[in-house]
Amino acid sequence: MANTFLKDPEAVLDFGFSWASWLADAETISDHTITVPDGITLDSSSESDGVVTAWLSGGTAGTNYSVECLIVTTAGRTDERSIRVYVRER
Repeated sequence: MANTFLKDPEAVLDFGFSWASWLADAETISDHTITVPDGITLDSSSESDGVVTAWLSGGTAGTNYSVECLIVTTAGRTDERSIRVYVRER
């Protein structure tokens, strides 16, 4: 089940995807891809200490969006997680 978050259409917010407890000792994230649907904007993304952070803006009030994060690790493992962003006037 995906985590859910509220966001105002005018807000620019950061959302984290954590793999810190899932990664093996000395394993790190070597690449990540954030996928967003039409209507919400990915402004930037970064990774630090097993957490991928996606900065999102926009969105249409009353619309729910699923944002996905796919990672590849230095051990060759891949995993994908998603969050739901509910855009509401706040």
